[in-house]
Amino acid sequence: MQKYLLTVLPRPVTPAIPLATLFFIASLTPSLVPRDTYVQAVLSGFSIAAGYAVGLLIATIWYRLQLPMFSPALRVRVHSFIAVVCLIAAASALWVASDWQNGLRALLAMAPVETGRPFSIAGGAAAVFLVLLWLARLAKWLIARLSDNLARVLPGPQALLISILLTAIVFWNIGNGVIVRGALNTADRIYAGLDGRFEEASPRPQDPRKTGAEGSLVDWDSLGRMGRAMVAAGPDQARIAALTGAEAMEPLRVYVGLNSAPDPEARALLALEELQRIDAFSRSTLVIATPTGTGWVDPAGQQALEYLLGGDVATVSVQYSYLASWIALLTDPEYGVETARAVFSAVYDHWRELPTDARPALYLNGLSLGSLNSDQSHDLHQVVGDPFNGALWVGAPFSSPTWLEVTRNRNPGSPAWLPSYRDGSAVRFMNQTGLKSDYTTSWGRFRILYLQHASDAVVFFDPRATWRRPAWMATPRGPDVSPGFRWLPIVTVLQLGVDIMTAVKPPRGFGHNYDFTSYARAWAMLLDLPDWTDARIDALATAHSTPD
Repeated sequence: MQKYLLTVLPRPVTPAIPLATLFFIASLTPSLVPRDTYVQAVLSGFSIAAGYAVGLLIATIWYRLQLPMFSPALRVRVHSFIAVVCLIAAASALWVASDWQNGLRALLAMAPVETGRPFSIAGGAAAVFLVLLWLARLAKWLIARLSDNLARVLPGPQALLISILLTAIVFWNIGNGVIVRGALNTADRIYAGLDGRFEEASPRPQDPRKTGAEGSLVDWDSLGRMGRAMVAAGPDQARIAALTGAEAMEPLRVYVGLNSAPDPEARALLALEELQRIDAFSRSTLVIATPTGTGWVDPAGQQALEYLLGGDVATVSVQYSYLASWIALLTDPEYGVETARAVFSAVYDHWRELPTDARPALYLNGLSLGSLNSDQSHDLHQVVGDPFNGALWVGAPFSSPTWLEVTRNRNPGSPAWLPSYRDGSAVRFMNQTGLKSDYTTSWGRFRILYLQHASDAVVFFDPRATWRRPAWMATPRGPDVSPGFRWLPIVTVLQLGVDIMTAVKPPRGFGHNYDFTSYARAWAMLLDLPDWTDARIDALATAHSTPD
């Protein structure tokens, strides 16, 4: 049986080397986010393994088809020549890797690195590759042992197939049950500790209109670190008036933490009752802000809106997790949707019962996973008779249903990184430069605005990049996407996968970091505030960034 197995899975090591080298070189080229040494080493190690595997597969097919091969004497020379060429090519790529990364860093307003640490990258990549190779050979050994034993009672091909399935189950259970579960339990303890931390920068408010203050329906201790930060943060009425030069109101903020009530429905009802307690429905605008996985609401977006509206706005947010967004998405993706639906239903049902001329404009808002959950917080049939006013979704994940539908059906000729959709009366896009979708009419009754960076891998990760070039890589590219980013099957999707995990590494205004100015321009466009010109917003942003 082992002989049978080896004929199916031979070991043509040298023919796989050119593809492994090509994948390694490609992994060093820029993608959407610059990479630190250890991240690059891991990415390169996986890329080498992927190229090596593809090379083995091609060689296996070649051998099995009994296609022509070099003579033994010539084969040694060819293999030696290939090895030398691949070594020189890999060394040359390592030598210029820092230049490739610095070109991207300059594009994202990041300081250059002096060296790409080629020896560290090469050593780390080799170590990762060897670990993966060892695991592959361990799996192969286990398949061989199982198939030998099963061959005593089953035909060879059947024994081999069952052995492969059993080995896959063993590796999956070890990986998922031991490694992944252990990592998630560790992450849970870390993030739970962070969520419970009290910080001096977020003192308990004294204003009774603030969540967690004396008279509030929500206990201050139950808000969690992110909730306390949202409620305690500025600006207050005085600062808004000082920076806008006009009369202002104290902005209202309601936050309900994961520990404030036992389940999503109870938290949603508590949020509604708190909104009613502080008379939030008397404001001109009400925003349901769905937080990220950690419970964070980006203060840049919240504060920008409060300045633009002179404080005449109320914001409500309900926590559904304290884990990082990508961990929350992997562990329990439906939990965030459940909470978002409960909050929307509670607030929207009350809002709909109010007289149309005596209720606030209702908008949805979310960043990252918050955007995805906000998108899924309601159904069309639920709002079609009396729609809310619109939504600002920022850095929407690539799997967001509405984003996918609009991007795939964008108007011909519009770029995938900044689409135009139909006449622009319902859906528009904007980036950090203020560039907007092409549109031919003014806003309609219901409106959606997407704020996104072309360099945001959370938005533009594409699993199909494994076998085809993403549409957003076509020219012209986004202003913050490197012209040196080249598509290569398999490697590109590995690069984008790493980019997702490091998407917040670039400074604000790039990657998955959105700045005050971009938020302000987006809110001004969505709410149709013509008095807030780009020049006025820039002046506000400068004043906002200046300490008191």
